[in-house]
Amino acid sequence: MTTIDSRARAAIRGLTTYQPGTPIDEVKRTLKLSTSGERSRTTVIKLASNENALGPSPKAVVALRKATSNLHRYPDATCGVLREKLAKHLNVETSSLLDGNGSDELIVLALRAFVDPGDEVVVAQPTFLIYELQANACGARVRTVPLRNLRYDLSAMKAALSPKTKLVFIANPDNPTGTYVTAKELEAFLRGLPSQVLIVMDEAYYEFVEADDYPQTLRYLHNAATCPASGGVIITRSFSKAYGLAGLRVGYGVASPAVIRAMDAVREPFNVNSLAQVAASAALDDRTFLEHTRRLVREGRTFLTTELTKLGIRLIPSVTNFLLIELGPDAAEVAKQLLAHGVIVREMSAWKLDGFLRVTIGTMRENRRFIHTLKSVIKGLGD
Repeated sequence: MTTIDSRARAAIRGLTTYQPGTPIDEVKRTLKLSTSGERSRTTVIKLASNENALGPSPKAVVALRKATSNLHRYPDATCGVLREKLAKHLNVETSSLLDGNGSDELIVLALRAFVDPGDEVVVAQPTFLIYELQANACGARVRTVPLRNLRYDLSAMKAALSPKTKLVFIANPDNPTGTYVTAKELEAFLRGLPSQVLIVMDEAYYEFVEADDYPQTLRYLHNAATCPASGGVIITRSFSKAYGLAGLRVGYGVASPAVIRAMDAVREPFNVNSLAQVAASAALDDRTFLEHTRRLVREGRTFLTTELTKLGIRLIPSVTNFLLIELGPDAAEVAKQLLAHGVIVREMSAWKLDGFLRVTIGTMRENRRFIHTLKSVIKGLGD
């Protein structure tokens, strides 16, 4: 176990470092394999980090190439062009927007702006790990509420609130389960909340959802009178998933101007690099790419659901670009053997979901490769 310097703040000495998905290059080096598309007996495909299987938006790539000549200049600290475009796209005022180094940074900024040591933060368990990690780093007391049937239990989360609660994090849709809370469930939760409580709605997978009963939280910001929350709502979204810009790290938050000003006060200057700003602005205009992405995910999800069901494997119904599947005691070994065959998936014990794997929906070629390899691995374990 790696030790932390004894001079470090007490709040971070016991923290567990977030472990990202295994990079393709690391697998190539370790197993001497090649990436998908190269001529090789075995190629590597990554279905572990919920990235866009199509790559980045073509319009974003064109914009990036044009922008590289200005890399000697600092980026626009206000993300002015991107913010103006987002404001028009979302039908909100620019004063209600804040851009970040991925939506993760908006989560951290909310904690830095509103949580003092000793305050309480309410999160589900399991859910996106960053909420609890960063709340602990701020010296907050974290109240965790178990999922019910792998869905957020908003009634139990509401019961966990106290006079010290400052923030509640709701991933909708959730990572790692792929499930979501409905508009009816959310509005019941928001109704009558204490005035000091802010709700962070993490909507990183928003663009993939096609369910009719999914809540459209932006309407709470258009007119404060329509929001059943006494405190308020912060919405965070990302360009990493549906827009295919994970490598550039750009996201945004939407909230009341007063909340945005508080978060902006603790933001690092030049937090979103110039290439990220340019690419995100161009990607926002690429409706064709976004629809292609949605279609790919929809068709891939149907294919994987059908094939996994044929294998007798339980999967959690998802509205996102990934599936959570249950393989039981052999899950970790299955993940290890898939990796040896150049197929990277996410083993879920870090989320306390022993026996589960998370699989990103890839191209149809990648999806078929995953199913073919999974069948081979399961057969081998049974022999």
